[in-house]
Amino acid sequence: MKTTFAGAINMGLRRALEDDPKVVLMGEDIGRLGGVFRVTESLQKDFGNNRVIDTPLAESGIIGTAFGMALRGLRPVCEIQFDGFVYPAFDQIVCQVAKIHYRTKGKVVAPITIRIPFGGGIGSVEHHSESPEAYFAHTAGLRVVSPSNPADAYLMIRQSISLDDPVIFFEPKRRYWDKADLDFDRLDREGDLALDQARVCTTGADATIVAYGGTVATALGAAEIAATEGHSLEVIDLRSLSPIDFDTIETSVRKTGRLIVVHEAPVFGGLGAEIAARVTERCFFHLQAPVLRVGGFDIPYPPAKLERHHLPDPDRILAAVDRTLAA
Repeated sequence: MKTTFAGAINMGLRRALEDDPKVVLMGEDIGRLGGVFRVTESLQKDFGNNRVIDTPLAESGIIGTAFGMALRGLRPVCEIQFDGFVYPAFDQIVCQVAKIHYRTKGKVVAPITIRIPFGGGIGSVEHHSESPEAYFAHTAGLRVVSPSNPADAYLMIRQSISLDDPVIFFEPKRRYWDKADLDFDRLDREGDLALDQARVCTTGADATIVAYGGTVATALGAAEIAATEGHSLEVIDLRSLSPIDFDTIETSVRKTGRLIVVHEAPVFGGLGAEIAARVTERCFFHLQAPVLRVGGFDIPYPPAKLERHHLPDPDRILAAVDRTLAA
């Protein structure tokens, strides 16, 4: 059936609720409204307000309550309404949720999935288009993932909820309306990659592009344009931001000799810096040019009318391709 990215997450949540009575959903306006992006539409109607819970507007309270529920054996799935709203819950996430397994020498787990719509491209106001993934990837004890397409959105939300680890699940909000033909029963039967594996989307020989979330489609668009100019680019969808599948990246870079990392977050201190450092360590004698990064500028997220200049686009990626091929 033709399904949007948002619809695929909805179906993943629905099946998780059906399969495990310990799964509960929590968040602002996720019940009767179905969430601001309608990702949880109809779930409260079908499963009741004890399983799909409308919470007060208090992110610290949402995560703190979920943490207590997880300690009592439930599997909460929390929605943070927008990326910029997660900061009031930051202390709960990085100081409590992330550390309880280590603090108790493995005796206590916190199977919490925290869904966060992130990134720009939808013309939103301040605090509604941020990319805070590096904060959480830096925190030991958290898994951080981001799907880029409807099929992965369905599979990865199901995998995340099933884990005993806390998972930060970043959903690229500008991809919510992307569509794909999905057979959910087949996806359940056959599965796909493990949650921490990257995906090689297109194979190529001249350079590797690593992207995740909303920038994967942008990178694929750049690869299509490059092909018309005689350049063969290999595009990798990172999928997992912590841990990172460096083996897949290394295999590609050993073949192409060049790497470009693309993300919406500012380049300084972003995930691209960690990937560049690790690949330089692991592939030093195979690199034919320095690792390049294409990302947002080192500024607060700009007003909606200017965001097209801030976000990576095919032209900026192709400019990086020209630089690496000329090195």
